[in-house]
Amino acid sequence: MKRVLAILALVTLIWGCKKEEKAPSIAETMQTYTIAQMMDNEAIGGGSFSPDNSKLLISSNRSGIYNMYTIPTAGGEMLPITESDSSSVFAISYFPKDERMLFRMDNNGDEIYHIFVRDTDGTHKDLTPEEGARSIFYQWAQDKASFFYGSNKRDNRFMDLYEMDLESMTPSLVYQNDDGYDINVISPDKKYVALSKSINTNDSNLFLYNLEAKELTKINQNQSGNSGQDFSHDSSTFYYTTDDGSEFAYLMKYSIADGSYEKALERDWDIMGTGFTQNGTYQVVYINEDAKNTIEVLEVATGKQVELPKVENMEITSVSFSDDETMMRFYAGGSFTPSNLFVYNLESKNYKQLTNVLNPEIQEQDLVKAEVVRYKSFDGLEIPAIYYKPHQASSENPVPALVWVHGGPGGQSRQNFSAFIQYLVNHGYAVLAVNNRGSSGYGKSFYQMDDLNHGDKDLKDCVEGKNWLAQQPEIDGEKIGIIGGSYGGYMTMAALTYAPDEFDVGVNLFGVTNWMRTLKSIPPWWESFKDALYKELGDPYSADSVRLKQISPLFHTDKVTKPLIVLQGAQDPRVLQVESDEIVAGVRKNGVPVEYVLFEDEGHGFVKKENQITAYSKILEFLDVYLKGEEGTPIKDGNL
Repeated sequence: MKRVLAILALVTLIWGCKKEEKAPSIAETMQTYTIAQMMDNEAIGGGSFSPDNSKLLISSNRSGIYNMYTIPTAGGEMLPITESDSSSVFAISYFPKDERMLFRMDNNGDEIYHIFVRDTDGTHKDLTPEEGARSIFYQWAQDKASFFYGSNKRDNRFMDLYEMDLESMTPSLVYQNDDGYDINVISPDKKYVALSKSINTNDSNLFLYNLEAKELTKINQNQSGNSGQDFSHDSSTFYYTTDDGSEFAYLMKYSIADGSYEKALERDWDIMGTGFTQNGTYQVVYINEDAKNTIEVLEVATGKQVELPKVENMEITSVSFSDDETMMRFYAGGSFTPSNLFVYNLESKNYKQLTNVLNPEIQEQDLVKAEVVRYKSFDGLEIPAIYYKPHQASSENPVPALVWVHGGPGGQSRQNFSAFIQYLVNHGYAVLAVNNRGSSGYGKSFYQMDDLNHGDKDLKDCVEGKNWLAQQPEIDGEKIGIIGGSYGGYMTMAALTYAPDEFDVGVNLFGVTNWMRTLKSIPPWWESFKDALYKELGDPYSADSVRLKQISPLFHTDKVTKPLIVLQGAQDPRVLQVESDEIVAGVRKNGVPVEYVLFEDEGHGFVKKENQITAYSKILEFLDVYLKGEEGTPIKDGNL
């Protein structure tokens, strides 16, 4: 009996010890990845079904830049269709009745796109070869005998509407755009084209133009934000989004026969867009729900919502249907995982994952899921933000942090996967992506709050984001920097210039530093939007130039006292290289550490994987030296 009791006691002791043992935390087991590993996550996009639904045509950067590939819908290996090693190739679509392909290219990011056809024998041809002209694919005709596209070859300020016949591959002018309208959508019967005209960056007038009668009909009744979306299958009804009388955009339908209006759909957030499938059986609706896509697919006949597949730990971010409406391709992912491509059979209700784009060297649990937070700004306004907290961050191990500012003005940081953000977080930097006043997605009042006020209250929202970070126990409040691209790059420079004591370092990716020059040198194809941009930011040819100079960091570089890194693409048509050249020269006069990285073969944003690896690794090196304070040799300037 004693022996039995002794054994039981020993078992109890062992069991108790086992219960007290704690499983290792993610912070203890996580790996730290190189930028090459993190960028080896493949980015894919698009997904046009072949005529027999056996393949999908997609774009992928697996070769280092974007090229065109096909992938079997039954599963299997991706087959490269193009092998460009300079300019990126982006797939548009299979031809509707054969396996010819449309794709677009520009020249190293200059945004002067051309539309190409790849024939079934592997040869390709530029369908829009006019020198310096920009072409944009709009849609296939309902009868699949042609497609519509826009080109500014006649007048580089405006996009005219053309129809490309698929038999002869010759274009015909459908609508000459002399008044600077934006082309939204063409009706299935080819009788109407929906046009919009910007009033300001939120509001626009919406029109239907009768191509036969040459008549223009205004659709919106009040000044509001309006966007043409699609026509019903029989062309009798026009659908558009509007925020007339509301903070958020909802869906309206307009009867062309009698001119009557009816609210078609409304949600608690902006309805960003909608469209019908080829035969009009389904309607797809995209909703911007707290900085992420929510998708609804509705049966047109019944109005009932189609139940979409449930993918574990992922959310569906986009969908597209085959022309026969039997199959749907979709992307699913999240802030902590890149999006994968799936196909779904609407008859069998089965879905299949076609890609696995996460680098197999990376453990998914090492990546961080974003959290939506909100904080009060200086005037009590609630500011939404997306927070990435490193696994290794704790009150015992506080980490440095970055306030991340999106592009725009008027952009939005969203709950999407970013290899760059995950790379920073993996290396121990918390990131707070602020959606300061002026950001889209939170109602039109919030969106308009920074009009003619850039570098002031929007900047204070970013400073309050820094203060929120500093209050978190897992953050080292003495080590917080600011980072952003384009408008976010401007905010970085504004922070270092007008609030020089708030942030410890700045990372400026192709940011505006001289608003007068930028507003005077916007690309000609932005002509239709120029007046609206001037209303938000100011007219550089008017008395507004005084204020624009005051808010341009280039003229106040003597205030900058904190280390700065600047990155720029030489082919950028939006923020010219001279913007970065001059801000670097100005800040260097202060004796402040400044790093400058210039890419000769990039535009507004870096799309070549090799350049992304260089850019992001140099940013981390800079942060490790000047924000984290690790010993090391500061990086040298790169002219890459």
